[in-house]
Amino acid sequence: MSTLTPREIVSELDRFVVGQEKAKRMVAVAMRNRWRRQRLEPSLRDEVAPKNIIMMGPTGVGKTEIARRLARLCGAPFIKVEATKYTEVGYVGRDVESMVRDLMEIGVSLIRDEEATRVRARAEAAAEERLLDLLLPQSPAEGGETRQSTRDKLRGLWRQGHLDDREVDMEVEESTKGPQMDIFAMPGMESMGNQFRDLMGKAFPARRKMRKMKLREAWNLLVDEEASRLLDQDKVVDIARERVEQTGIIFIDELDKVASGEGTHRTTDISREGVQRDLLPIVEGSVVNTKYGMVRTDHILFIAAGAFHFSKPSDLIPELQGRFPLRVELDPLGRDEFYRILTEPHNALTRQYAALLATEGVTVSFTDDGLREIAAFAEEVNEETENIGARRLYTMMERILADISFDAPDRPGEHVTVDAAYVRTHLEDVRVDKDLSRYIL
Repeated sequence: MSTLTPREIVSELDRFVVGQEKAKRMVAVAMRNRWRRQRLEPSLRDEVAPKNIIMMGPTGVGKTEIARRLARLCGAPFIKVEATKYTEVGYVGRDVESMVRDLMEIGVSLIRDEEATRVRARAEAAAEERLLDLLLPQSPAEGGETRQSTRDKLRGLWRQGHLDDREVDMEVEESTKGPQMDIFAMPGMESMGNQFRDLMGKAFPARRKMRKMKLREAWNLLVDEEASRLLDQDKVVDIARERVEQTGIIFIDELDKVASGEGTHRTTDISREGVQRDLLPIVEGSVVNTKYGMVRTDHILFIAAGAFHFSKPSDLIPELQGRFPLRVELDPLGRDEFYRILTEPHNALTRQYAALLATEGVTVSFTDDGLREIAAFAEEVNEETENIGARRLYTMMERILADISFDAPDRPGEHVTVDAAYVRTHLEDVRVDKDLSRYIL
């Protein structure tokens, strides 16, 4: 991601998300600005604050999908959270600072994987020697030259893959399956539970036991152990903290659900404004205490999203509105967009279903008029019932292919063509009965 231009970022997102050019461009520019900021002189770099974004649009138009695909592209620590699972400090539930703690966990895991990849060659060399020790235990009676010769032969056989299924006895850490501490399973207590487990782990190191396993499984465990020994954990944490503070991204979904709009009831709005007030310092820039030390949020990028059906961004408290200066509205989807969603993306539903049924030996092909009929009917149902965007295609595809999916094991070698007539036949009952379509589709 650090080397991709905005145009390249949009091009990558185009492979999976149809339309929504404005949102893609805004997200791409925000990502590129992270790269630009890193190249400024230090005195100016600290003054450049990220421009947080609010994405508005009905459900099923691609807000979350853009975030998911951005996370795949992004080498930076990224976390997607739901605004609805947080509560104001003082209520039972998760406090908003936990999103930063979770991001830091992701950052540490990300750096640990990167560092493990860097030292993998050395870890594999050390693991191979330990593996040969398991295959050829030390014997006092055996001469040095004979032992080395046997060891070299075993090394050759292992590298050729001839010993993968041989079983050996290996000492492994014993998994602790003691009684669960339910008090730490309560909402808001996860952080304390993690700290308590870390403390107990240091006070009572894990016991080890002998276990019989295949050589390939033992090899994987040994490589992980050796890589862990080669890593400097303090260095991993320091790099992760720096990465999180300078390039971290938090995607807050369902932000509209903590806004008090016209269609909400005050009696059920427990702590909604409190959640917004708690979000203020996090988004503006503060210091959050994590088990890896203090983490500053000044330069973390926040991208928020919401349908904003019953509320508007202006229903958020003014201070929070000011923390999200960039806003973009995503367009609702019609039949043309539905048709493109069924044909263009790399992970299109038509490709998914064809691949799934091909595992049973059934070939499914979709004609152009069949796909256009599905798209038109999806638009019609969205207009007459609730508009759930592209998610309507999931229910319709399941309905259309329900019979062939059920009978596929008994029909290997068959070829099924889904054309307009096939679609109309399988959707005829719900098309005629509008009340039924509300329940079925």
